[in-house]
Amino acid sequence: MKAIVWSKTDCPYCTAATTLLKQRGYEIEERKLGFGFNREQLFEAVPNAKTVPQIFIDEKYVGSYHSLVKYLNDKDEEAKQNELAK
Repeated sequence: MKAIVWSKTDCPYCTAATTLLKQRGYEIEERKLGFGFNREQLFEAVPNAKTVPQIFIDEKYVGSYHSLVKYLNDKDEEAKQNELAK
């Protein structure tokens, strides 16, 4: 599983997102603004981005940090339901 995290320096939500993804075993590609990536590239990927982080998992747009937490919680719930159905 691979995640792309658009981020910037001194962004606590960016740090939290990358930490959470690493804990979950995701391979992370961090695209840090000002370090090889710029705002125009971010807007090409996410035209309506107003904040960072902006996160993609397996090429699917997830959204912000809070969207990531919801996405992962939903995946956990789905996995539990699948286990109960067995």
